[in-house]
Amino acid sequence: MTVRILVVDDEPDLELLIRQRFRRQIREGEYDFLFARDGEEALRTIQEDHDIDIVLTDINMPVMDGLTLLMKLNELNLILKAVIVSAYGDMENIRTAMNRGAFDFITKPIDFNDLEITIQKTLRLIRELKRAIQEHRQLLAIQRELDIANHIQQSVLPQKFPPFPERKELDIHAQMIPAREVGGDFYDFFFVDEERLAFVIGDVSGKGIPAALFMMVTRTLIKSQAMEGGEPGHCLYVVNNHLTMNNAEEMFVTVFYGILNTRTGVLQYGNGGHNPPYLIRCKGGVAPLEKCGNLALGIFDNRPYIIKTVSLEPGDAVFLFTDGITEAENKGREFYGDARLQQALERFRCASARETIQGVVEDVRGFSQGAPQSDDITALCVRYLGKDEG
Repeated sequence: MTVRILVVDDEPDLELLIRQRFRRQIREGEYDFLFARDGEEALRTIQEDHDIDIVLTDINMPVMDGLTLLMKLNELNLILKAVIVSAYGDMENIRTAMNRGAFDFITKPIDFNDLEITIQKTLRLIRELKRAIQEHRQLLAIQRELDIANHIQQSVLPQKFPPFPERKELDIHAQMIPAREVGGDFYDFFFVDEERLAFVIGDVSGKGIPAALFMMVTRTLIKSQAMEGGEPGHCLYVVNNHLTMNNAEEMFVTVFYGILNTRTGVLQYGNGGHNPPYLIRCKGGVAPLEKCGNLALGIFDNRPYIIKTVSLEPGDAVFLFTDGITEAENKGREFYGDARLQQALERFRCASARETIQGVVEDVRGFSQGAPQSDDITALCVRYLGKDEG
């Protein structure tokens, strides 16, 4: 690209000397010189032409001197650099110019070899600055896109609580706290018919945009298949086959999917490699649900998914979570762990679903002592209150 250089000097012979000395660079389009006789004329030129890269200016000039021009350039906040030209004995003004933002200086009489070296050195800095500004703008654009992606991801997950205010037999709450702008965790819950509530939690391998996209695909497939009303094992089987079919990135997702019969309290569930949720007995006892021994989804196709069944009594709850909770670290690199989670759930054994999740999240944050969150934190609590006879 052509380097545009504005020379500001009231000596009439300087323009001829510069054009003669740099005639090859001018002819080949390497340099493009503009000229002004004083600071005021230079300022007008710069305000009209924002493509100027270097200002080569004398200090002592009529109308507006070089020191005043430097002050005005600082106010414009443009990506250009000034090089001062002055007599060697004028060191006091040269120091003032450097303090006002001049990048470098050369002395009179001008050594044109030194001038070209100075131009090249100044140009390297300007290119670095422009590259940094361009990268910063790109990062801002990416950040805006990530913010939009975060909004989209959050908006597709249920956010309204209580979600079914007319259903007095249920108390449901959920929360997802991404470690980045977007994450690979998800949760969902919905009725597949008048009596049966389906609920799911998942954790995609990896982080960032790829995990978020895989998460949204998985969530959509599960809900679509679940609405056909089949048992959890069949749903996971079908979704797993879809995910393995076109999985060039070899991603996978751990999933717990359960169906609660709100009339009987019977929970039927399948677990595809996910952390076993905790069954919270309001009358006493907190323990993980029995494992199913299934693999995560997206690894091998045509794998059967074993299901289990457990009965909930009125007041009992199921607490689903991702490993962002149990693997949260404190500053000593110690994990929060399953034992602390179980102890926290004991304290909130008969609390509301909202209070249970908020209590656990606060306990994790207290344990972490301000250490950075390394993974998404997601929790879903479904408390069964019993069949509403009204």
